[in-house]
Amino acid sequence: MFDIFRRKAREEKALQAVSGGGWLRIFESFTGAWQRNIEVDSTTVLAYHAVFSCISLISADIAKMPVLLKKRSDSGIWADHADTRISPLLRKPNSFQTRMQFFESWMNSKLSDGNTYVLKLRDGSGFVKQWRVLDPNKVTPYVTEDGEIFYQVRPDNVHGLEAQVMVPAREIIHDRFNCFFHPLCGLSPVYACGLTAMQGDAILSNSVNHFKNGGRPGGVIVVPGRIDADDAKRIKADWDAGYTGANAGKTGLLSDGADFKTVTMTSVDAQMVEQLNLSAKIICSTFHVPIYKVDTSTAPSYNNIEALDQQYYSQCLQTHIEAIELLLDESLGLDEQTGVEFDLDVLIRMDTEGRYKAYKEGIGAGFLTPNQARQKENMPPVTGGETPYMQQQNYSLAALAKRDAQDNPFSNGSSTAPAPTITPEDDETSRALPEQQRSLAVSMLRGIFTHE
Repeated sequence: MFDIFRRKAREEKALQAVSGGGWLRIFESFTGAWQRNIEVDSTTVLAYHAVFSCISLISADIAKMPVLLKKRSDSGIWADHADTRISPLLRKPNSFQTRMQFFESWMNSKLSDGNTYVLKLRDGSGFVKQWRVLDPNKVTPYVTEDGEIFYQVRPDNVHGLEAQVMVPAREIIHDRFNCFFHPLCGLSPVYACGLTAMQGDAILSNSVNHFKNGGRPGGVIVVPGRIDADDAKRIKADWDAGYTGANAGKTGLLSDGADFKTVTMTSVDAQMVEQLNLSAKIICSTFHVPIYKVDTSTAPSYNNIEALDQQYYSQCLQTHIEAIELLLDESLGLDEQTGVEFDLDVLIRMDTEGRYKAYKEGIGAGFLTPNQARQKENMPPVTGGETPYMQQQNYSLAALAKRDAQDNPFSNGSSTAPAPTITPEDDETSRALPEQQRSLAVSMLRGIFTHE
């Protein structure tokens, strides 16, 4: 069913090759964190709002773009292409995920773990019929002594793997980035922003406890004279039970000269919003996401939103998009004349006024036909809309050069010198014109020189 290498001897050889001199290392959020028992919990980090927003934003933006199969024609133009084996796979990569769910899983794994492992499922003829995104925690890459790469995949019922297997590299799509320590080991941006996310979570947790206490800072109970430990614990417990949390703000009662003194909040404690904003900016910088994409309070003006989206694409999304396209091309065995591309028009789309202005200028310049503009707006073609148009008063450089070669290019026609004879052959673009348009072009060219 699966084209998976299972020979026991080769598997043991691969395992021995790695265990004998592998590249295992401990990843720390900062130098010395492991020795000081400072842990960056991945679950806590992913639950922090800035990290969650960056990962979900990038994953959703890439997943919402349709995947197109393109083929280059003899003229060098890339056009949509249909293939009975590839096109259905691009529309639905596997039996239980849609295209959007598949690429969201792809990017979620890459951004949270630094690695995405996609298992290829083949049909009886050996062609890939499904792609399955594996759990990165259940996959480990290995390198044999002769340099071959294998992936150890632990049991995974979702994908039909009931036992641990060694899969050759040709059956795995491995998307990775930030390979600082080993070319087969990618690093998630969480590696750089994990400590910041833990700090932000600590600030929010402290804020939750603060507001559970009715938004009131803590304090101390001052009792005159000496008091034993048991009485101190009893007094504190009675106070916490009666006047904190849901009971905050109720009237307190103290006896024997005891007094409650509130501990004032310092200026550093009061700057919680500024600290949270700083943590969000640091996290966004590690994911290369503009801060306004996460913090709506800093949204830019509408006038330059298109330029900002283009910047977001170039600095954040483009590297992931290009990597996926290249890996899919290799997975499908496509040649240089065929390729997989994401439809960027869905991602970067101008406003209505901007689109219509661009269409108008493109059609007026003669490089865009009306039907091409209508197609971009999902409108049917019209008769005559396949022809590029130019305004009649435009002339080629060849015609203008012949005019300027006269002794008096701006003669009003009274000179005895005959007007230059200009034929449509002087203009290369006129050779493809119909006969009626050729006659009109000749008359027009003569008139511009003789002022007829």
